Amino acid sequence: MNQLNISSLFSVKGKTVLVTGGSRGIGRMIAAAYVANGATVYISSRKAAVCDATAAELNEQAADGGICHSVPADLASADGRAALVSAISEKEKSIDVLFNNAGATWGAPFEEFPEEGYDKTMDINVKAIFLLTRDLMPLLTAKATKDEPTRVINIGSIDGIHVPIFDNIPYAASKAAVHQLTRVLASKLGPKHVAVNAIAPGFFPSKMTQFMMENPDGLAQFEATCPLGRVGSPEDMAGLALFLGSKAGAYMNGAIIPIDGGSVLGR
Repeated sequence: MNQLNISSLFSVKGKTVLVTGGSRGIGRMIAAAYVANGATVYISSRKAAVCDATAAELNEQAADGGICHSVPADLASADGRAALVSAISEKEKSIDVLFNNAGATWGAPFEEFPEEGYDKTMDINVKAIFLLTRDLMPLLTAKATKDEPTRVINIGSIDGIHVPIFDNIPYAASKAAVHQLTRVLASKLGPKHVAVNAIAPGFFPSKMTQFMMENPDGLAQFEATCPLGRVGSPEDMAGLALFLGSKAGAYMNGAIIPIDGGSVLGR
């Protein structure tokens, strides 16, 4: 096959992929893109029923041999992370792409922000990425090569790049930490043939942004500040996610890629 052909460059057929927080929002968009293009995808989320239902729905849309498996897990706890690693290890000898997407936010005024909210946000958004990636290294390195590195793709946020307008200070700090963690891991794991990058989404429809999607004034305010004048779509996220996990993205390492319609630029 011509190596410059689109079907070769961007193919993810046959890849084994884990998407944490894959039952809804951005994680679901990513999982759907890979299942629709022939990958074996494992999705995890804390709520088993939701995770199972999403996997069933994605399998109805599967194509080219793609399949989705539900592996519920609470990544906020050591036991939950260990259970996920064990479940994947029992089924697979290697992982080609890991999307560290599971995350949390907590909104409250600075003067009233609870310690519980700070700890939960940092634990899930930063610590869980670090520890889960560490524990999955045997699977991530099992068949990694210099020319075909396996991929770790962390989901950051433009709130880790600019100062957000909402009272979600620990969330913004956690996403900035995810971006720096991405750079450090890219340097440390690159020699092991594991490429690490981060996607920094702007506004995409999800449970986290539902409050604004349901507020016409808030949505209009956002669209007025975004140079492209709209929120992100599943196709937008799918395109970048597929690029980073395919041959086309094999030389990307340590990049923080905003996908936000230019929102960080303002207008």
